[in-house]
Amino acid sequence: METQNFKIAVAQSSVDWIGRKVTGAHNGTIAIKEGNLTFDSNELTGGSIIIDTRSINILDVTDPATNAQFAGHLASDDFFSTEKFPDALLEITSAKRLDAGNYQIIAALTIKDITHGIEFSLEIVVNPDSLDASAKVIIDRTKYNMKFRSGNFFTNLGDTLIYNEFELNVNIHATVL
Repeated sequence: METQNFKIAVAQSSVDWIGRKVTGAHNGTIAIKEGNLTFDSNELTGGSIIIDTRSINILDVTDPATNAQFAGHLASDDFFSTEKFPDALLEITSAKRLDAGNYQIIAALTIKDITHGIEFSLEIVVNPDSLDASAKVIIDRTKYNMKFRSGNFFTNLGDTLIYNEFELNVNIHATVL
């Protein structure tokens, strides 16, 4: 059994986020701090990704003052508490090959020191000394104590309601260690 480790090339990788509310959506990016993927006998068996929560960037709000206010709110205790919890961690606990290059992933996701299991599909193209992977990951923010304007916890929000789930579109490039 040959083990191969791939280190995520953070400069060539990206995580785009989308958060939706009744009146529309916001989008932006967040940076990967570091990570790796492990293969045994050409099968994905594990890996981890550390996300730098302090790197949240908002792309759709162009007014600098409004953008800064929104970024400050996402960094606050209403959302990511970035001063207390600068990192979020995703650890693959199980990878089931569906077909060539496609896996069903079960992982432990830790945000704000709260860990829950998540499941998502991952597409991987492996080359001799690198790989490219992509996934859409849906996260229920309320599981991580982000309850601000959630219909699960507050009533009569009307058009100020923020949907509980947010989406991460992850694109990874990694090289053999």
